[in-house]
Amino acid sequence: MGILWEGDAYPLAAARQMLHGAALYRGVWFDKPPLLPFAYRLFGAQPGWPLRLAGALYLLLACWVAYRLARELWSEREGLWAAGLLGFFLIFDLPSAVIPVASDLLMLAPHLAAVWLAVRRRPFWSGAVAAVAFWISPKGVFVAAACLLWEPAGALWMTAGFVSASAPIVIWLAATGALTPWWNEVFVWGRLYAGSSFFERPLREGLVRTLNWAGFHAALVMAAGWFLVRGDRRLRWTGWLAISLVGVAAGMRFFPRYYFLLLPVVLTMAARGMTLLKVRWHDCAVLLLLIPFLRFGPHYLTAIRDAGWRDTAMDRDSREAAALVRSMAKPGDTLFVWGYRPEAYVHTGLRAGTMYLDSQPLSGVPADRHLRQAEPVETAAPARRRTELVASHPTFVLDGIGEYNPALAIERYPELREWLRGYREVGRTPGTVVWRREK
Repeated sequence: MGILWEGDAYPLAAARQMLHGAALYRGVWFDKPPLLPFAYRLFGAQPGWPLRLAGALYLLLACWVAYRLARELWSEREGLWAAGLLGFFLIFDLPSAVIPVASDLLMLAPHLAAVWLAVRRRPFWSGAVAAVAFWISPKGVFVAAACLLWEPAGALWMTAGFVSASAPIVIWLAATGALTPWWNEVFVWGRLYAGSSFFERPLREGLVRTLNWAGFHAALVMAAGWFLVRGDRRLRWTGWLAISLVGVAAGMRFFPRYYFLLLPVVLTMAARGMTLLKVRWHDCAVLLLLIPFLRFGPHYLTAIRDAGWRDTAMDRDSREAAALVRSMAKPGDTLFVWGYRPEAYVHTGLRAGTMYLDSQPLSGVPADRHLRQAEPVETAAPARRRTELVASHPTFVLDGIGEYNPALAIERYPELREWLRGYREVGRTPGTVVWRREK
């Protein structure tokens, strides 16, 4: 409960700024769709046990939807296999054991539900749920494409459902003056982010990572492969599989969390495959579940101890820096974090002093590479935003990237040097420098 992952912290920080009265996109730069921070507002945007309980309940919902989909396609037995396998892999699989219910995982239940409704020939509601997926992650368009495979005759009704569910969000964005900022932050910046893979050989990297994913999900892959050999409606299944693989490959990054888009189709096929396998091969597939159990299960004990764990080192550093800030903060003080350390807003409890929660739009360097590289994906717009930043006067400034990558330290930017002279360094941790504004 005490750990905040990046996937927690970013939407949590945005949700907390919204609770402070800031308008999403117009008053808070946020490069994800709006339903993500709204999901965190449902439980008061609180870290700790509310966050973890909400995540657990959500994943139980995903298991129930997987059960209903497989039962609709075949029988109760396949439904139980789908729910059980999903529950297992949402526990004993490193990406979901240490990465929270961020956008890729939050899209899992709508993905399964939209396909289930398409299978039931409820195209309007299938399109509406696919829209929910889209407003959680732009990759929801791949969910909509998968639904069309299952109910092509209902394309018009799906479109109507998608538009109907999207209309209130679009109207809200327009009414708050956030429609253009939303487009720029989610899609213009998102296109720059997705269009510049940091791998030298992205196709090779994608193949290796996909094979790794298949290895850790060998039980699912074995059962799903047998289903493709013995099952029916192969065209639809291979189409859904191909659409999901394209979604995983979009942007050529192949992060583990992207494979949550692939999990529903492989899981559903595996649920049927488990009932088709002969006894000895069925038992072999079940034994393959030991691979993720033995490899990733011990990470829970590591998470409990936390100390010294490399995966949580940055969060521990943020907590230490936040403790320094809290010891000096007064009511009404504000914060700005340079780097990508949104957990600092949550740990300090301070309101953001600028519309920017991190330095990505100010440096032009995405967070997927800024610990090792300093080459921006855009230059003109970040320079303009840095010029705008100097008009703000947050009480505290935290540089959470300069100690990791000196080329991106806040002092390296000419537009910010004079502004930073109004601050005095008041403390530092191994990974963070803390400044306070001079009165």
